[in-house]
Amino acid sequence: MSRVRLYANNDLTIYLPKNYNELMMNNKKNNKISAPDMPETNTLYELSDFFKVMGDSTRIQLLWALEGGRMCVNDLASLLNMTKSAVSHQLKVLRTAKLVKPEKEGKNVYYSLDDAHIKTILEMALEHVME
Repeated sequence: MSRVRLYANNDLTIYLPKNYNELMMNNKKNNKISAPDMPETNTLYELSDFFKVMGDSTRIQLLWALEGGRMCVNDLASLLNMTKSAVSHQLKVLRTAKLVKPEKEGKNVYYSLDDAHIKTILEMALEHVME
């Protein structure tokens, strides 16, 4: 399928089929509207859950703090002026969503972003909000 680039930056490129407008017009003529290559319903639910986790300002603050490198609960609590309990609770949610990963060193557990995609998503969201 030939594609046209809709958006691009260093980390993300979005392509649409060259015949996107034609597909959309045909769908309208047939009284049905659908997007080409729509993900499976379960995938869309997972995507929705991802954005629900990302939709909390406290969790966004934690992710931004971890963007600079790994940190322990005590450091995060101090940096964000939160209780250790509150930080731990939110980190559990982020761990479950695979947005952060723990690394145990002796008695301490250090948290970091799970992968580079998380940083990219945060940066792109900030860029969008700042427009």
